[in-house]
Amino acid sequence: MLIIRGLLLIAFVLVGAVIGLETGKGMAAVIAGSAGGIFISFIIIILESQIGELPAKVIMGGAAGLVSGLIIANLFSFSISSSFMTPESSLLINILLDVVFGYMGLVIGAKKAWILDLSYYIARFRGNKSAEKNFKILDTSVIIDGRIADICETGFLEGQIIIPQFVLKELQQVADSTDGLKRNRGRRGLDILQKIQKNADLKITIVDDDFPKIREVDGKLIALCQKLGGKIITNDFNLNKVAELQGAHVLNINQLSNAVKPVVLPGETMNVYIIKEGKEYNQGIGYLDDGTMVVVDNARREIGKSVEVIVSSVLQTAAGRMIFTRVKGDLEREELYSISR
Repeated sequence: MLIIRGLLLIAFVLVGAVIGLETGKGMAAVIAGSAGGIFISFIIIILESQIGELPAKVIMGGAAGLVSGLIIANLFSFSISSSFMTPESSLLINILLDVVFGYMGLVIGAKKAWILDLSYYIARFRGNKSAEKNFKILDTSVIIDGRIADICETGFLEGQIIIPQFVLKELQQVADSTDGLKRNRGRRGLDILQKIQKNADLKITIVDDDFPKIREVDGKLIALCQKLGGKIITNDFNLNKVAELQGAHVLNINQLSNAVKPVVLPGETMNVYIIKEGKEYNQGIGYLDDGTMVVVDNARREIGKSVEVIVSSVLQTAAGRMIFTRVKGDLEREELYSISR
């Protein structure tokens, strides 16, 4: 790249020097032409470095808009040119129209790059208006979580899976972290993405759309969702709430997990392994296979053991379910005691 830029600089210097020499005004004109060539080459190099960070779709849209603007400018200049105008004024008007319409075409083309997306017109031609809205955008947390890969395997997730570049960048930063726990989570997320990409039934697209004015990844996700008209798939409670406040559609896999958990009714019996002490006095805490917390009264002495419990109540919260139980043996002893009295 440095060699190419060096050759570009040399070429513009030589062209500027030749133009200065052709004017026939001596060495001063040659030096001025060379300086002009250096100035123009530096402008081109700066523009090239800035354009390189833009998505290809935006660059193509801007180029198409620029060409369209220049065509319109020349049509205008041809229509307003007349015999009473001097060559100097006609040239000035042409340059002014080229600059104005070229700039307008460049800006409009870059902002409306979706016009060049053929899939949009194909969907409209087929009458499938829902296809242009059937995007599922994955956020970083749901990729690291891993359950999204299993959901994709079941075939319940339809439409086009969108993975933004800024999410990939965040995943890479987590995977490169000096913190061992974060590094493992980041690498797990990258492995999950590879697993999803191997699913032949899914249509996965990595998009370059970015929003430089928005720093947080969550904000970028919401902006992308509003731009595409799709839905964000997440397990982040805060992102879920913020997105809903801004009118973005969200699919929370934690809510899906809670919805498909088996129903537990008061009075049912189950076996629970007590792993730790609860917050209240003499409580024991265990978990079901799906991660549901089970609170067992008077089970502190049973830590490290499996006990048979009877469900007394179920509490459903935004974060998940909690099942409150009592040890079956204690409940039976209380019933016998009440009968004997």
